Amino acid sequence: MEIERKYLIDEKNLPADLESCRSVLIEQGYLCRKPVVRIRRQDDDYILTYKSGGLMAREEYNLPLGAEGYAHLKEKIDGKLISKRRYLIPMENGLTIELDVFYEPCKGLLLAEVEFPDKASANSFCPPAWFGEDVTFDGRYHNSYLSR
Repeated sequence: MEIERKYLIDEKNLPADLESCRSVLIEQGYLCRKPVVRIRRQDDDYILTYKSGGLMAREEYNLPLGAEGYAHLKEKIDGKLISKRRYLIPMENGLTIELDVFYEPCKGLLLAEVEFPDKASANSFCPPAWFGEDVTFDGRYHNSYLSR
């Protein structure tokens, strides 16, 4: 089960030490949106993902995919390929902020996601002051929507 909250970030509020955080380059496309079936390249790893419906909480299954399989499925995506740099920013109590800085076709969009072990933790979360609007329950900020 994936349980996460999602927030818009204003570029002027980014942490000053962002470049010192570990990051990965992500490229992903969608084969289906209901249910979500996604392919992702994350640096040199390739993943096929299934996600059920839902906004804050939904089932998620990740399966390994080889470079050849990724290249084959990439030709079949529905919509645009999304590219982003994801910064992994450690938080207190073992949580991690996943800050996505998008490239074309969503250049300028900055989203922070925090995953939680359970719904109670997600519902009681107090975001850092530099987080902007909570868009957890706005489907327009799901990557599958953005790829349209």
